[in-house]
Amino acid sequence: MRAVCFDEFSARPVLRDVPPPVPSPAGVVVRVEATGLCRSDVHGWLGHDAGIALPHVPGHELVGTIEAVGDDVRRFAVGDRVTTPFVCACGTCPECASGNGQVCRNQTQPGFTHAGSFAELVALHHADINLIAVPAALDAGAAALLGCRFATSYRGLVHQARLEAGETLVVVGCGGVGLSAVMIGVALGARVIAVDIDGAALARATRFGAEVTIDAGGRSPEAVAAAVLAAAPGGVDVSVDALGREETAAAGILSLRPRGRHVQIGLFPADPVIPMGAVIGKELSVLGSHGMPARDYPGLMALVAEGRLRPQDLIERRIPLDDAPDALVAMAGDRSAGGVTVIEVGRPGTA
Repeated sequence: MRAVCFDEFSARPVLRDVPPPVPSPAGVVVRVEATGLCRSDVHGWLGHDAGIALPHVPGHELVGTIEAVGDDVRRFAVGDRVTTPFVCACGTCPECASGNGQVCRNQTQPGFTHAGSFAELVALHHADINLIAVPAALDAGAAALLGCRFATSYRGLVHQARLEAGETLVVVGCGGVGLSAVMIGVALGARVIAVDIDGAALARATRFGAEVTIDAGGRSPEAVAAAVLAAAPGGVDVSVDALGREETAAAGILSLRPRGRHVQIGLFPADPVIPMGAVIGKELSVLGSHGMPARDYPGLMALVAEGRLRPQDLIERRIPLDDAPDALVAMAGDRSAGGVTVIEVGRPGTA
C-alpha cells in the first residue's frame, strides 16, 4: 500500500510503498477515506513524542471502511464505515473501567504508537470499544475531524469545564482546534471571545459565531487579558488555550473570573510556567483535555446530526495523499496557520 513515511525526525517525509497492516486479534484494518492534517502530527514529526519509533507513518484523525477484522471482534464487520478517537483504549485497565479510556494506561494511538492514517490502510486496536459508526451521508472530511480536534474540544468544554448556555468562553489560538472550540461553544449557547495574532484566523472565528475578536499581536498575556476583561467585565467563565505556548496559557488563565475554569488543549514542547498566583487567589480550575473515549461520542454526534455543529465548514483545503508530505512540512513552518486541511486518501494525486 501507499503511505507517507519519515525515516528521521524533521526530515522531509516521502510517499512510498510499504507492506499493508494485518489486524490484531481484537482489532481491525480500515481502508482510509480521509484523514486530517493536525498540528499534533507536526509535533510527532519534529520528535516531540518519545513513543514514536522510526521509520514512521503519521496521521490520527480518520474515517474509512473496515477492510479486515480480527477473530475477537464482535461489534463491527467488514464494510462498516467508522471513525475512532485518536486515543484507543485497552478496555481493561483501571482508567478504562472508570470510563476514562482517553487516559488509558495501555493506550494506543495511530500515528504515534504505531503507523497512522497517512496511508491507504491503517490498523486500529481493541475495535469493539474504540470504533464509532459513521453515517454514510456524513462528509468524509467532517467525520475525520471528529477523531481529534472536535472530540478534544468537546470533551474539554462539555465534560471538563462543563460549559453552559449563557456563559462566556474565551478561546486563545484560532487554528483548527481553537476554531473547533469556537464552533462547539456557539453550538452550546455560550458567548464566545476569540483571540489570535492572525487577522484571517479571527475572521474565521467571527464567521463561526465568535461575538468578539481580539488581536493579540505584540501584546503581553496581561494586555491580552485586559482586552478580554474589557469585553467581559469581571472575567470569563471558561478559557481555552488551543495553541500551547506559555503566553497563550497565561492569557487564558488571567482572563478568568474568580472560580473560573481553564482548559488546556494546545500541546507544549516543554512544560510552561503558568500564573499560579492567579490560580490560587481566584480558586481557578486548570483542566486538561486529552481526547474523548468512544463511549462519550453520542453527544458530539447528536450536535452534528442536528446541524448545530458542522465540522465540514472548518475545512479549507482537500488534498490527495501525494501532497501530504509538503503540507506537513508547510504546517511546521507556519505556526499561525488556521485553515484546516483534509487529506482525501483515495483522490488521484497530482505528482
